[in-house]
Amino acid sequence: MARVTVEDCIKRVPNRFELVLLAVQRARNLGDGSPLAVLRDSDKNPVIALREIAEEKVSQESLWQELEAHFRPPEDKPADEPLSEAEALFAPKTEAEAAEGEGEKEEEKPSWSEEDMLKALQKLEGQPAP
Repeated sequence: MARVTVEDCIKRVPNRFELVLLAVQRARNLGDGSPLAVLRDSDKNPVIALREIAEEKVSQESLWQELEAHFRPPEDKPADEPLSEAEALFAPKTEAEAAEGEGEKEEEKPSWSEEDMLKALQKLEGQPAP
């Protein structure tokens, strides 16, 4: 198959949104070193993923299971493992923390400049700040 089209893949995965999810997961797998099921032909991982789906070279069921594992909520983490900075920012408050905050006045939130936000994001991603 020289070119892959959405129509080739839709025969295997009728829902286009599901097709995108499966192709993304397969492309991630390829990027992580999973062996190819088709020849590369100088194609990039997303195209290879679509070709493999169109030719039914990969199991859709296993891709769905990997997707579910990828998006599993953080509460599946062991309790003794600390949250990363990014997870801590978005983690829901415990009942004690919520009750503690009820009696307090809502603090005025600091306004951040775009530069401050960029530095904070880069810090979370491990990139050096400018």
